[in-house]
Amino acid sequence: MILEPVGLPFSQVADLLDVLRKRGETVATAESLTAGLVAATLTDVPGASDVVRGGLVVYATDLKAELAGVDSDLLAECGAVHPRVAEMLADGARTRCRADWGIGLTGVAGPDPQDGVAPGTVHLGFAGPGGAVVHSVRLPGDRHGVRAAAVRVALEHFADLLR
Repeated sequence: MILEPVGLPFSQVADLLDVLRKRGETVATAESLTAGLVAATLTDVPGASDVVRGGLVVYATDLKAELAGVDSDLLAECGAVHPRVAEMLADGARTRCRADWGIGLTGVAGPDPQDGVAPGTVHLGFAGPGGAVVHSVRLPGDRHGVRAAAVRVALEHFADLLR
């Protein structure tokens, strides 16, 4: 079961999906740092197919542009780990998967910095009917810990946005 390693109670994820179901809304992801862990966590709950449209794993920088529609000039200028990239990943997930909501994640899990960005730096993008927001965090831990915490923080923040 995916939920245990990311530190989210099953009921919390099930409740998030129930909120989407009651609202008649759907969600999709575009993930770099987490390589599909958010989508896997959401779909670990039975009945998730009612509201989860799908996801894009865009680990390579060029795929962020090709699959998720992130501006290639932004990637060239700012690198793959940037708040605006997270926002564009979320919007790309939303539009390309035809969902009401998109969640985009980019960051550095470590152990080494990426393009001068320190490990633990994570940008979470959320695009929905009312626009897009970005939430940036610095997460402690090793590679596994940063990735697991990024999933947890992303889904907790998404649940807050839905309230």
